[in-house]
Amino acid sequence: MTAPIPTRVHYHKQARELELGYDEGESYRLSAEYLRVFSPSAEVRGHGPESATLQTGMKYVGLKNITQTGRYALKLHFDDGHDTGLYSWDYLYELATNQDANWADYLRRLEEANASREPLGIPLKQL
Repeated sequence: MTAPIPTRVHYHKQARELELGYDEGESYRLSAEYLRVFSPSAEVRGHGPESATLQTGMKYVGLKNITQTGRYALKLHFDDGHDTGLYSWDYLYELATNQDANWADYLRRLEEANASREPLGIPLKQL
């Protein structure tokens, strides 16, 4: 089954959340951190589950820009410089509807790796 296509995409800059709204009244807010650590890029996902790279230190990441790619995806430009990987409508809907389970799994993997959501050093933001 093909996921619905959002009818509304809005980035809440202060909250660092991407809101996706759908025809049936569904609405989801996905944090930039969540989107960043679940990036569909090869840099993050690798070429299979065994080669995926755990993303750490992304707690304060935000979005600089969002561009639509054709009629099937968004390209998210993060303020840490990451901008590879296309977020298809199907993948965004999957992330939205499985957010709680995905986040719990991510936190478990961080704990197992003795890693943190907190960045190393002082987070810097461009003005």
